[in-house]
Amino acid sequence: MFPFELLSSEASAANLLQQVRWREGLCCPRCQSESVIKHGSYREYQRYLCKDCDRTFNDKTGTIFAHAKIGLDKLLFAFYAFLRFNTSIHQLDAELTVSYRSLRRRVEQFARTLDAPAIDLVGPVEIDEVYVTAGMKGRERDRESRSRGLSTRGRGSYAEDKPPVFTLVDRGSDQRYAIPAKSADESTVRLLLDNRKKESLTVYTDGFRAYDPLEDDENYQREAVIHGEGEYVDGDAHVNTCESHASLLRRWLSPHRGISKDKLTPYLRAFQLRRQILRKPGRDALKDIVRTVL
Repeated sequence: MFPFELLSSEASAANLLQQVRWREGLCCPRCQSESVIKHGSYREYQRYLCKDCDRTFNDKTGTIFAHAKIGLDKLLFAFYAFLRFNTSIHQLDAELTVSYRSLRRRVEQFARTLDAPAIDLVGPVEIDEVYVTAGMKGRERDRESRSRGLSTRGRGSYAEDKPPVFTLVDRGSDQRYAIPAKSADESTVRLLLDNRKKESLTVYTDGFRAYDPLEDDENYQREAVIHGEGEYVDGDAHVNTCESHASLLRRWLSPHRGISKDKLTPYLRAFQLRRQILRKPGRDALKDIVRTVL
């Protein structure tokens, strides 16, 4: 259910931020001192004074919410709707009646603060690749017209405005990853699969030639299905879960009408966070979002 009570006003949003940010104890964001006392208020936000560095701060100081021209309740609504419902920034602008440029800057800043997923493979692992159109969208107006991506069919690369995104499904831990890459080659595959717990890792792939060197590597046990020969499942060997994850990824990128390749990584990290909060109640999901960006 949508957490209406937490976003009904800026005061309620400020209360949520205070609870989540200082859940492990109040401290100065500049010198990390715990010698802090309350020192008046700043609008809806509690103000504090650090006795060690003799500087004041409030609940937003040192966060992406500081100095925002948009109210905290509207910002949290935007972050929640962006992740939960995959709402485009243009639609959020229409709903919130705020400056589109300010809102876009804050949403993209939010996506950039997300950490890269820590890959720790247990195995067996499915790996596949999907190619997304990501050109030069959003560049300065005094430059050439932006590119919408590679127009020819086939496999692309970052340089050709059609970067590959590797999807990994760890059947042992049920973790799923979407990792962008410059190109789909053997070195990238090995780099992704190197983060494993076991010395020998079972890997399920399709017939793409970048996976062929795994056949001769004692660190991997490769089992492949050759789509070109009409083979999609052979016992436990298949990449159907990867392809399902890739279809969700395409739907995630679709409302944003072409992602700049410079911003593809933050959008994929937001997609990763979306999966983590997907089944959580609205209140818990919103707290997780705030906790992630602090």
